[in-house]
Amino acid sequence: MTKVAIISDTHGLLREEVKEYLKKVDVIIHAGDINTQTIVEELRKVAPLFIVRGNNDKEWAKELPLTQEFKIEQVRFFLVHNKKDIPKDLSKIDVIIYGHSHKYDHRVENGVQMLNPGSCGKRRFDLEISMAMMTIHESEFQIEKIRLQHQ
Repeated sequence: MTKVAIISDTHGLLREEVKEYLKKVDVIIHAGDINTQTIVEELRKVAPLFIVRGNNDKEWAKELPLTQEFKIEQVRFFLVHNKKDIPKDLSKIDVIIYGHSHKYDHRVENGVQMLNPGSCGKRRFDLEISMAMMTIHESEFQIEKIRLQHQ
């Protein structure tokens, strides 16, 4: 069984509450708008990291990919920051993770799980602060929304 933390839009802020969740996982997925190399380095010290560059990740992040395809156990992922950059052919994907809007969204489209964990960084407007936790066992998985405190 693999425990995965799914975060996005940290915008230079890695909250203490998020760090507590990260201590319990085997893998971290970050869907972009990180804003600092320091956060990337901090995440990499905790667990293996899948990460993409967001629209606010400028010069410092040019080495980060815009998209990533990977597998955790038998679950196939596609990771991107902006939903508009999701490819049309999703025949080899089980879960699409994206960010950008700062709004949590989880639904199934054409048999594919679509997940935006929301933003767990700086609060934007009156949107909630959120992330997701995922438990994977072989090809089965569960996704849990985590609401974080507004601090």
